[in-house]
Amino acid sequence: MDFEALMSQEISKSKPKSGSNKPTSTSSTTTTAPAPAKYISRREAEEARRAAYLAEQKALEEARAGKAAAKRQREEEAAQEARARDDKRRRLAEESRARREAREAEEERARRKRLGLPELLPAAAGDGEGEAGDGEGEDLDGDLDGDDAGDVPEEELVAKLRGLGEPAVLFGESHAARLRRYRKAVRGGALAAAAGPIATTLLPVEEKDMKVPDTVPPASDKKARRLLFRQLASYFNMILREWELALAREDNAETFAGQAAHSAMISSKETMRPLFRKFEQGDLDESILEAVIEIVKAAQERRYVDANDGYLRLSIGKAAWPIGVTMVGIHERSAREKLHGGERGHIMGSEVTRKYLQSIKRCLTFAQVRWPSEDVRQLMG
Repeated sequence: MDFEALMSQEISKSKPKSGSNKPTSTSSTTTTAPAPAKYISRREAEEARRAAYLAEQKALEEARAGKAAAKRQREEEAAQEARARDDKRRRLAEESRARREAREAEEERARRKRLGLPELLPAAAGDGEGEAGDGEGEDLDGDLDGDDAGDVPEEELVAKLRGLGEPAVLFGESHAARLRRYRKAVRGGALAAAAGPIATTLLPVEEKDMKVPDTVPPASDKKARRLLFRQLASYFNMILREWELALAREDNAETFAGQAAHSAMISSKETMRPLFRKFEQGDLDESILEAVIEIVKAAQERRYVDANDGYLRLSIGKAAWPIGVTMVGIHERSAREKLHGGERGHIMGSEVTRKYLQSIKRCLTFAQVRWPSEDVRQLMG
């Protein structure tokens, strides 16, 4: 059998039979629904995606706006409560301060009446300043209540001196000298009570007269040096008073920062008392006095960087400050002797001096905040 015959036979086997594709029953015909479209256009898909995105963003925006409105309402309510609380605290503080001041004034009046001291009048400080401006030679001699115009009986004078805590009679003291001593003690007590945060017997000066000179007056000019010490004491008392008022106006007294600031102010006030005693006695070291005048003058002119430089020159100076190992053997070296000599002669060797110099630096820091300089280059970091 040839190839063509074989192919024809295989093709005939693969063909279906003529009656096999006809349906078995044609009695009924059924109608079926058209199938849904399997694909959509790109434009329709993009529109659907855009609509879903816009709806989602709108819902997010509405939720965000609702949260913001609720937050604003809570903040407003919290701010109103804080304002009401601050007003109540301020009102209570003012009432407490008024009651305390009235009680202290009443106690002071009773004490002065018991000791025979004159009443403190509002114009007493101004009168004292006027007398001090007229002549420094009579300084503390004279009474505030006019007792210098007449005599005081001996028994009454002795009783008043004992009430002031002064010796009743000194050896070889006459009645006139005893009367002058009583008047000096009375004036000193009155001025100490009305001076400032640090009580001093130096007569205070007005703020316009606190500007210190460029140089230290000579030791022979006692009147000028006395006025200089009064200016320094009045200036530091003014800074301490402003510091106290600034802390009293703040509402963070119970926080750690508020307590630290209050402790620094109290510490500065206590450590500056020896400096005020030196002002009263007029025995401050010349090198320290020159540096203090330089610092105060720069601070009064709001040159705080220059004032800080003066403080660094005063506190550190040119003394040798060893860094690292200074003793590498068992023998004493000449260079080490120089280091020890510099340390022994340094100004910070005295604990009292070091403390009131640090208090001066704290006063400079507060003065920069209270009276800021217009020149930003003169502001300490």
